[in-house]
Amino acid sequence: MTAMLDTSLRGLPETVDIAIIGSGIGGATLAYGLAGSGARIAILERGPHLGAHPDARNARAIFQRGVFRPAETWLDAQGRRFNPRNYYYAGGNSKFYGGVLTRYRERDFAVLEHWDGISPAWPFPYAELAPWYGRAEQLFAVRGAAGQDPAEPAHSTPYPAPPVPDEPSIAAHRKRLAALGLQPFSLPLAVDIDRWLQLAPTPWDAYPDTNRGKLDAETAPLALALQHDQVSLHTGVQVERLLLTAGGKQIAALDVIANGERRRIRAKLFVLSAGAVNSAALLLGSGGVANTSGVVGRYFMNHNCTAMLAIDPRQSNDAVYQKTIGLNDFYFDDGAGGKPLGNMQLLGKVTAPILKASLPYVPQAALHWLALHTVDWYLMSEDLPLADNRIVIDGAGIVLHWQRTNMTAHRKLVAKARQIFRAAGYPVVLTRAFDRRTPSHQCGTVRMGHDPASAALDEFCRAHDHSNLFVVDASFLPASAAVNPSLTIAAQALRVADHMLREGLRA
Repeated sequence: MTAMLDTSLRGLPETVDIAIIGSGIGGATLAYGLAGSGARIAILERGPHLGAHPDARNARAIFQRGVFRPAETWLDAQGRRFNPRNYYYAGGNSKFYGGVLTRYRERDFAVLEHWDGISPAWPFPYAELAPWYGRAEQLFAVRGAAGQDPAEPAHSTPYPAPPVPDEPSIAAHRKRLAALGLQPFSLPLAVDIDRWLQLAPTPWDAYPDTNRGKLDAETAPLALALQHDQVSLHTGVQVERLLLTAGGKQIAALDVIANGERRRIRAKLFVLSAGAVNSAALLLGSGGVANTSGVVGRYFMNHNCTAMLAIDPRQSNDAVYQKTIGLNDFYFDDGAGGKPLGNMQLLGKVTAPILKASLPYVPQAALHWLALHTVDWYLMSEDLPLADNRIVIDGAGIVLHWQRTNMTAHRKLVAKARQIFRAAGYPVVLTRAFDRRTPSHQCGTVRMGHDPASAALDEFCRAHDHSNLFVVDASFLPASAAVNPSLTIAAQALRVADHMLREGLRA
């Protein structure tokens, strides 16, 4: 089997069996699941390949100058423009992700009461997705250790490899937390740590993957899918519109721009995997395709997230990558019989150039001292689905209406973390909330469910309105849970692929 070349060398086909829009976690994993079926599959990616780059490990270039971010702006509800830090490359946003591939908890699939509202049930339970979770962990060569995480659901298959090891300063940090009676666990990571460090001693979290040790959508499922002759990737292809058949029951074609030229692509099946914001925007911009329910673009969720620096002036933290530990002791309750708070996990090690991006007026020497004495955490709480949190399209482009939900839980999580780290011997704790400019966990805008009146997709991500349209990315999530969504997207993509194969790839 030989890998197919992309559009710059081979040209864009006019007709295929399956057109997949987007090569992120959802689209790439679905393509992998369908490869070998004999179907002609074209993956359409608006961005280029991200190959070797001189700034791939340059913190100043990445965090201060934003060299990899596109010159794209969205609008907030007040009409203010902002750069959303969405990435467009083969592999999508996963090129910059932290590599944490965590299963949603079993209770995340059921109705769950939070401090400020209800997280709705999925159209199927955890047990239905569990086998595909195991397959996704194998696909991404996830390194982990089952049984350490107190909220982790049951596994029927082991992790493919043992955890990424703690560095000495982080091993000491883990002991401080365990001494408080907490249960720090090894994060499940899609990282070949030895290969990653061969290029440069840096973290991988938020650094671009240039095929040097991070298992992302391009380096894992897409690379395997492209080993099949019938699968092709076409970069630099911007999809403008989905076109309906005369009766409106199916998608007939796509209008795209490739190499500055407008083209039309026809297929039997169409899969939208452009990300929760862009997938919804494309459906809305196509005249409201798949939106009889009126939910497309609505129920946007993005997690409530805060960065926390635990500072001990007496101890140095010389870790390079740091990101190996999580805490879920308060995932489902506050430790006193209250409602869920959320997840805590280490960030990639914060350095002076990273801090400088947020604190430009602080002297570099002071930032170096600060970075040397911090352990850096990422606190994440569930964002609840509200109909008025939504994506809309107007003449100026994408408009994001988003008011945070469930902030009572997040404030309690931040307060709990302060208490923990001070008790663990960190006298100074600093925090900074993430805002709308970081939609790395965007989800929910084309939700799935059994009732076509309240959901756009069925449980296999097929549009209720159009039998040959699927949406396989974070758009389908009916609830955001409080862990990274990538593994859940990959598991569902594998499940959808198997369903499509059982159905004979019929519309």
